[in-house]
Amino acid sequence: MSATRPAPSNTLHRQILHLAIPAFGALVAEPLFVMADSAMIGHLGTDKLAGLTLGSTIIQTVIGLMVFLSYSTTPAVARAYGKNNLAQAYAAGRNALWVALGLGALLGILGWVFSQQLFTALGADTATTINAQEYLHPSLLGLPAMLGVLAIVGVLRGLQDTKTPLYVATVGAIVNIVLDWVMIYLLGWGLAGSAIATATVQWGMFAVLSVSLWRGITRYGVQLSPELSGLRHVFALGSWLMLRSLSMRVALLGTVIVATHQGQTALATYQLTMSFFSFLAFALDSLAIAAQALLGKELGAQNLNTAQGKNAVLDLKNALVRWSLYFGVITGIFCALIGFTGSWIFSSDPHVQHLFALSLLVVGLTQPLAAYVFVLDGVLMGAEDMRYLGIASLIVLGAYVPSLLLVDVFTPLMGQSTAFIALWLAYSTVFMGARAVTLGRRARTEIWVR
Repeated sequence: MSATRPAPSNTLHRQILHLAIPAFGALVAEPLFVMADSAMIGHLGTDKLAGLTLGSTIIQTVIGLMVFLSYSTTPAVARAYGKNNLAQAYAAGRNALWVALGLGALLGILGWVFSQQLFTALGADTATTINAQEYLHPSLLGLPAMLGVLAIVGVLRGLQDTKTPLYVATVGAIVNIVLDWVMIYLLGWGLAGSAIATATVQWGMFAVLSVSLWRGITRYGVQLSPELSGLRHVFALGSWLMLRSLSMRVALLGTVIVATHQGQTALATYQLTMSFFSFLAFALDSLAIAAQALLGKELGAQNLNTAQGKNAVLDLKNALVRWSLYFGVITGIFCALIGFTGSWIFSSDPHVQHLFALSLLVVGLTQPLAAYVFVLDGVLMGAEDMRYLGIASLIVLGAYVPSLLLVDVFTPLMGQSTAFIALWLAYSTVFMGARAVTLGRRARTEIWVR
């Protein structure tokens, strides 16, 4: 069996870390944009911070739904890269970029025109809407660049390069902090200054990243105009990934609703726990990104009509699954340590501290399961099995919603701590468990090895 492996064990381990570690750095660097905005706008007053929260929520929701521009591009480019067909790889990247710029422009126009209706639907009063528009409108000018960055990062990951996105994201985050300070305080532009700073940095990042794509396009004689079939391919994969993203957001929304019903303490603790879970998810998602890139490359490099080619791909998948368990154990231990020794850092309320510690214990114990889910997500994305991922997300949602309803119904009969832990058990075991079953079932077959 070892003769069919894509690389010796030590080499494979280095490849995984070579992709995963920079990807983790880039994923962590990106949220610094919002954090910098929040920290500086927070000193301008609660009304301004409320406007920023609402405006950035719209932007972040759009980015979350459009993340398919990266996730659908990486495997397509990686597979072409594995075939040593770099012209095809850059053509796939070009098509994704055209989709990104077109969607960015369209959504930017729609967001500008219907911003007031959006904020009204979210329950904002007149003053908050004015502040939110002050932030949103300049931000929308940078939306094509933001989506363009997603597409180009997907190209680079497919080319097995996660270091360039790390460097660009890190420098971008630093420059954004400086521009924020200049435009918000020195020039006195307030909320608009914060948005202009972020949009400017996004266009700068897009320009820098575009250089590598342009070099590849010109070097391999790829035409700049998109191919209609290529655009259809991006939209076909993207539609299933959008369904997946929507299903996951509905699941999170349902969890928030139940936490809200449990009271203010539970809701405050939920915010802390989910924030911490999201941070740990960056580490797990970095491995999923490595899985996308390596699996896509291996699928392109191997002859999948032979047992040897299929075994090489399956060996790589199994190695990635083992790595996910390592990651899950490490993040789980870290989670438990923080819960029992550092909960006081996040809240001065002893009730919140107690609930936070208990919920982090649940999260820590189930991190290997979460890591398994993340890496299989990456494996199936690497195989461009997006249709299955979309359908599976609906099945998972159908399994999770009844568990949320049960927790909500029995909350009055349970103590606050028990009800909140029951909620996190539902999310960590039912939701993640259903994802593990659906993804694991697919990964154990050879249907996706094609």
